[in-house]
Amino acid sequence: MLQNSFRTALASLLVVVAVAPGCQRAAYAPTARFAPVTSQPVGKTQAEDPAVAAMIAPYHDRVTSHMQEVLGTAPVALVKAQGESPLANFVADLQRARASQVLGKPVPLGVMTNGGLRAGLSAGPVTLGSVFELMPFENELVVLDAPGPVVQQLFEYAARIKMAVSGATYAVTFDGMPKDIRIGNQVFDANQDRTWPIAISDYLASGGDNMVFFKSIEPRHTNVLLRNAIADHIRSLTKAGQPVTAKVEGRVKQ
Repeated sequence: MLQNSFRTALASLLVVVAVAPGCQRAAYAPTARFAPVTSQPVGKTQAEDPAVAAMIAPYHDRVTSHMQEVLGTAPVALVKAQGESPLANFVADLQRARASQVLGKPVPLGVMTNGGLRAGLSAGPVTLGSVFELMPFENELVVLDAPGPVVQQLFEYAARIKMAVSGATYAVTFDGMPKDIRIGNQVFDANQDRTWPIAISDYLASGGDNMVFFKSIEPRHTNVLLRNAIADHIRSLTKAGQPVTAKVEGRVKQ
């Protein structure tokens, strides 16, 4: 008796559902609710807040004065370009000199890519601000003690883009491979059981600009920011009565 009553009730329910689908509840649709807009775009049309401007002014003036310090003079612009460039030669050379000074022993090679330099040095006064534009990063000057096979990879990398390496010369074959590599006028032998110290930025040393062949070498730290090394070198040139100059010297033979 109970079973018959249950079956009758279930059948009645199914009929109601079948003939009256409009009675079913619609699927849940989430509604986005955004917080009121309280931000305000900052642009040239927005009036300066006098209180904020007054608070910032002493720091702004101090930084501006610092950046306007004249470090030296460049008779002609030092620019970067494809292949060997005056600017990359200038920086790579001073890297070797500073690293040699810090470590107290010669550093035969120096590496700087065009990609690691953000701007050239214009002809005329060279200011600290222009050095910051050239090297805006907090990169440290480090030294890598590279074995022969890694140095060979460096020159193979360099030959593909005809990049100069400070302290060395080489020629490029018709298929873009290095030959006649000389380090300090000595023929380079990749199989020689020794290492070659390389002055380089920590960015490139960690594999930047696709120099992945350096990643396995533990760098020796100089604790000198590359930007500071550049500024100090220009100051030393000025103190010695010398201008800021560099040129393409044929470090990459065609």
